[in-house]
Amino acid sequence: MALQPGSSLKEAFPVFAHHRELVFLDNAASCQKPVVVLEAMDKLYRTSYANVHRGVYQISEAATAQFEGARQDVARFINAASAEEVIFTRNATAALNVAAASLALGLKAGDEVLLTHLEHHANLVPWQEAAKRHQLVLKFIPVTEEGRLDLSSIDELINSRTKVLAITATSNVTGTVTELDKLIPKAKAVGATVVVDAAQAAQHLPLDVQALGCDLLAFSGHKVFGPSGIGVLWGRMELLSSLPPFEFGGNMIQEVSYESASFAPPPARFEAGTPPIAEAVGLGAAVKFIQQIGWGAICDYEEGLTRYALEKLVAVPGLRLIGPSTPEARAPVFSFVLEGVHPHDVASILDGVGVAVRAGHHCAMPLHKRFGLPATTRASFTIYNTEEDVNALVSGLAKARQMLAL
Repeated sequence: MALQPGSSLKEAFPVFAHHRELVFLDNAASCQKPVVVLEAMDKLYRTSYANVHRGVYQISEAATAQFEGARQDVARFINAASAEEVIFTRNATAALNVAAASLALGLKAGDEVLLTHLEHHANLVPWQEAAKRHQLVLKFIPVTEEGRLDLSSIDELINSRTKVLAITATSNVTGTVTELDKLIPKAKAVGATVVVDAAQAAQHLPLDVQALGCDLLAFSGHKVFGPSGIGVLWGRMELLSSLPPFEFGGNMIQEVSYESASFAPPPARFEAGTPPIAEAVGLGAAVKFIQQIGWGAICDYEEGLTRYALEKLVAVPGLRLIGPSTPEARAPVFSFVLEGVHPHDVASILDGVGVAVRAGHHCAMPLHKRFGLPATTRASFTIYNTEEDVNALVSGLAKARQMLAL
């Protein structure tokens, strides 16, 4: 089957055969899984499951080959210089915790870490904790009323005291695609280490870590059509080799005595214990699935879908969109409030007509407070969504207004 974004792509996702009327618009939280991912994991469990790296018997070596093959698939997906730069973690949150905790050990009191007001809690709270422990100073790039980064004071924010820039590539609330091409060179020019949270970007935009020039980058498997329970922390080998491990135990050691231990080189240094073996294989299948569709087709399709959704949503009476009102540098993630209706009630009414959306603060409470809101309803689209799905969302919002006599 030729893979093209749109309605025909739903045939690759078994959930849509099981729930034929489902309009799934919670892709910013987690995507559905194509059959190739399910089959890859099932095949491993049925035919060659064993623990990896340790066994010299046949099925252990087969499992290890598949596990390390998935690492190579991910390295190609993000254009890493080598597969050894790819570390498998539990999810993007775990990866960002490793980044913050390990980098903070090399910082001193008064050093500045620059974040943005767009950050997910996973790229904010670890740095808050690191700042407490190491007396660091957190600074923030503010956002405009439209939800884009306000770079008017960037030359003051990025200075000789800036040691880390930790920034999202795409906001999971506003859909904003941040100006990494401008910010990373500025941070590198003052000697700062750059950490990119690509959890929301990985399903929408091609990631080229070498071209970006960042030092560390994180994303989750479940947001790129892979399984939950696995994430990726990519890092430049020079940096990874200098960072201390975050967890300790089996697989990550080089030599151990009763008095001390020395640690293996990356990536094993950061992969203590039995890793997520089948999940890694599933992630490898997922990124190959994306590459089979092709980034050109994905970006073109999602740009058109974003444009269409914006036109329809801004025309809904009483709807306030939180985020850019134009499709440029924007992902198909739409957080909004409907005047007079609590976001959870909007989500509940939409569920009644088969439209699945998210309601809440989307793990970005400070950003919601910035816009004076406790919560929003969020509809997020991906490659298997269509203009018909947009229409179903808008029709559901009209029903919500009608039910509540707005």
